[in-house]
Amino acid sequence: MDTNAKTHQQWLQEMEAESRSKQTRFINGISEKLRRPMVSEPPRHPYRGAPDFWNAYEWSEEERIENFTSNFKSAGGHVERLATMDDAKRFITEKARSLSAKYVIRNKQPELDALKLESELPDARVSVWNEETTAGEGPLYWKARAAEADIGIVMADYAAAYTGSITVRSSKDKGRSVSLLPTVLIAIIPLERLKTRLGEIMVHFDEGGRENLPAGIHFISGPSRSADIENDLTIGVHGPGVVYALIVG
Repeated sequence: MDTNAKTHQQWLQEMEAESRSKQTRFINGISEKLRRPMVSEPPRHPYRGAPDFWNAYEWSEEERIENFTSNFKSAGGHVERLATMDDAKRFITEKARSLSAKYVIRNKQPELDALKLESELPDARVSVWNEETTAGEGPLYWKARAAEADIGIVMADYAAAYTGSITVRSSKDKGRSVSLLPTVLIAIIPLERLKTRLGEIMVHFDEGGRENLPAGIHFISGPSRSADIENDLTIGVHGPGVVYALIVG
């Protein structure tokens, strides 16, 4: 048994040596054609991560709003600037009625609970993610409910103006299907959560530690966009075809 193990180990070493030899010959061949020696040492990195000037880069409030709006619209999304959550409720209810929405799904969050959409939309069935616990209504049930929804409603955890991206974390009360499956997505962004850079957002996840990372972190930059090998662009194949970002505050 020991002899076999030793033989196997030797075979692995020989295979590795042969592989490295082929790699060296391949790189040397490229170096000869480029007429310069093969690089044998890794390049030096003067710094790790984002440089200091980028970490300090920050836009004013109005610049964040203006740039987020421009970037999000350029990706095919829609942006509305609203003063209060009551205005957001008014926008959602009017949009649901204009679309003749029959099924609406939202995340289970205090800010969305306060909108009382269930009573504001009597002609639509408004479901709250993972709230009902009757028999047979497990994860697959809620995915199906999200897939049939005309409108999905979420509260953004953060948004980055520089990239025009909305960040949404998932949990048992915040299903990722709510933002991925409905025909139309409405994301509410409290103004204080609109940052300049993605780095300002990612640092919050680093500070929390690995054990506190959410089940999923999703970056939404407009409606679903898909293109085939001929660059034939199609909207809404793998997600909402219409996305509204409501900046509130």
